[in-house]
Amino acid sequence: PDVIIEAQFDDNDAERGQDHLQDLLAEDTKKLSLDPGEKGETKQDDVPKVNDPKLLPDKFLQRTAKVVYILEKKHSRAATGFIKLLADKNSDLFKKCAMFSPVDHRVPRAYVSLADCPSDFPSRPEDYSNTLFICRIVDWKEDSNFATGQMAKSLGQAGEIEPETEGILTEYGVDFSDFSSEVLECLPQNLPWVISSGELAKRRDLR
Repeated sequence: PDVIIEAQFDDNDAERGQDHLQDLLAEDTKKLSLDPGEKGETKQDDVPKVNDPKLLPDKFLQRTAKVVYILEKKHSRAATGFIKLLADKNSDLFKKCAMFSPVDHRVPRAYVSLADCPSDFPSRPEDYSNTLFICRIVDWKEDSNFATGQMAKSLGQAGEIEPETEGILTEYGVDFSDFSSEVLECLPQNLPWVISSGELAKRRDLR
């Protein structure tokens, strides 16, 4: 079977850049011990002793691909999540951006402008550690580990029914606004309304 090399890293590792992640993967590659035997015995002579993954035979590598174009955008680009300050306080981005972490881990983390965040967030970030926000991804540069997002609104405290429900509906692009007057005028105006006997006679009752 193909060998998949996995590396675990936290937010601090990710923010240090792609080069750091490649170093982690290279270290894991050096520790590989592949077993070609049928009985689980490791034969050191059969294991390729190389430090460069590019020199390994194809049967030891995991095939990868690269997205080159998006034909159709299915996702709403909106996500529910939390905001926090960047880990590197000495970086230029620390004074300009915050990190948005979506609840759905399939959605990438994104940089959001501090100007879109609550005014007291930079000085009291702990007050918003349990507050849900809606963020919409607007861009993702090729040379960045994180997307760029725009804050839409604050939903409220995590765990409460109304904020959680609104977040789910927004993520899936469901319009939950009030019906317009034109839609309401299409409904029967003489209340209480009942089904006429003529309609009941020619329809199948599925109640």
